[in-house]
Amino acid sequence: MNVFRQLKDYYWPERKFLFASIISLMFATALGLVYPNLLRYLIDDVITPLQFDRVPGLALLVVAVVSLKGGLQFLHGFFGGRLGNRVAYNLREALYRKLQYLSFPYYDQARTGDLMSRLTADLDGIRQFIGFGFAQILNVILMIIFGTVMMMTINWKLTLITMITMPFLAYTAIRFESKIHPSFRNIRNSFSSLQTAVQENITGVRTVKSFAREPHEIDKFASRNEHYKVNNISSAGIWARYFPLMEIFANLSVVILLGVGGSMVINKQITLGELVAFFSLIWYIIGPMWGIGFHINAFTQARTSGEKITDILNQYIHVKDQPNAIELQSDTVKGHVQFDRVTFAYPENSPALYDFTLDAKPGSVIGLLGGTGSGKTTVVSLLMRAYNVKDGAVLLDGRNIKEYTIDSLRSQIAIVFQETFLFSSTIRGNIAYGRKDCSMEDIIRAAKLAKAHDFIMELPDGYETIVGERGLGLSGGQKQRIAIARAILTDPKILILDDATSAVDMETEHEIQAGFREVMKGRTTFIIAHRISSLRHADEIVVLDGGRIVQRGTHEQLLQQPGPYLDTYRIQYADQPAPDNTKIAKLERRVAH
Repeated sequence: MNVFRQLKDYYWPERKFLFASIISLMFATALGLVYPNLLRYLIDDVITPLQFDRVPGLALLVVAVVSLKGGLQFLHGFFGGRLGNRVAYNLREALYRKLQYLSFPYYDQARTGDLMSRLTADLDGIRQFIGFGFAQILNVILMIIFGTVMMMTINWKLTLITMITMPFLAYTAIRFESKIHPSFRNIRNSFSSLQTAVQENITGVRTVKSFAREPHEIDKFASRNEHYKVNNISSAGIWARYFPLMEIFANLSVVILLGVGGSMVINKQITLGELVAFFSLIWYIIGPMWGIGFHINAFTQARTSGEKITDILNQYIHVKDQPNAIELQSDTVKGHVQFDRVTFAYPENSPALYDFTLDAKPGSVIGLLGGTGSGKTTVVSLLMRAYNVKDGAVLLDGRNIKEYTIDSLRSQIAIVFQETFLFSSTIRGNIAYGRKDCSMEDIIRAAKLAKAHDFIMELPDGYETIVGERGLGLSGGQKQRIAIARAILTDPKILILDDATSAVDMETEHEIQAGFREVMKGRTTFIIAHRISSLRHADEIVVLDGGRIVQRGTHEQLLQQPGPYLDTYRIQYADQPAPDNTKIAKLERRVAH
């Protein structure tokens, strides 16, 4: 029950529906005890003495009891449904809120399909059990207690003899629960894996088809589908082993009752009406105990689902506001960024940055160059507080960025990622995503600076054109220019371009950079790029290799030094002669055009 104690904050505020549902079910259950007594009365006081004039009144009483019980069961279903859906709403809101604020380290390990499963199937399991399962389990307990007490009032000896198999039935049910819980956990895990495979395949369908990997994807899905099937068959095997045993013990009680009870009727120790009432009461008890496996099943599924849900809710947020963190005000931010001897490593990986030091003056442009895994993206990730720095410090305007609230810090930073993401919305909505209060004129101005306005106006609905999922329907360059416009519109003090022009041609890149030079004025800008042409106007270029700074300087200074920068330059401009002091200016003019 530890899982449900952890979830108490989500269902206890709705306890009025819980209590109403339980009370309605309890009274409906109590009315069920009227039937055995009516049967005893019918046989002993109506049929045996031939008092048939009592039948109409007895029939009306049965109708009244049935109607009242039906009304109480309706109330149980109504309040239980309200409870389950309200709890599901509260949990869904809490889960989504937690997912929004979980740090990058969590998403580095999480799988999309698994998270989707927790927000759908697992949440529905919790909804069903909290809405009805709690009340049903309590109902089973009450039915056993009420039924046993009433049987004891009729004949306590017959009760003890009849109940002799009940401990075996209870033991079998408990053993069943201990086996079925791990089985359902395996089913949930394999289902999450299966859902992840489907989600990844649909998202990456273009990649799959471009490499003709459909057979591979079919085999991968078949493997996970087989695993899911095997786990379900294993669960079915557990049910097949334990349910017949429970049925045997249940029916054995009936056999004992008929044998011993029939003998007692013959010997005048009990009346026939009492035996019939006893027979009705034993099924009143056996029914819940026989069906306890179903309730254990519901409880086990809910517990398994609850474990997955609480796993998210209990996740530690690695990056969060410190106590007394201050709000950055846009009118006071200068944009002076400093990295002071920063060393950083991702979990279970070797350090991505070693002793990294950088001083970016307000309004300066910093270029970051290096191969894959050299640490370029790590630099800007630390600036955004995607991860916390442990060794060294990142400063903004002379203060450690940990002293600022995360929201206010990131509101002063705009980033254009190398991998562009667009929402399934209008182009206008995608450009305006990072800013709440913007006019259409602001959106158009940002689009023009990003060289996106012309192709947008050629689309069927212009800025109101709906973008397909993840930007499908647009070219890579078009998506990237929309992302650039989105960043420009936020009017940040710090601008980060993570290989932002990698998906556009050289001519478009030159046009965008011309617009950037206007946007960069008064802003501290970090440019991550593989093209020398994107970095040559930077105030300082930092060349990284294996997380270490191997070169730094301006474009002209680095061209005069042997090293990775010059090697990269020669590769990209292989048709040009090696630069020297007399030819650099002429060569630069040619590159610019």
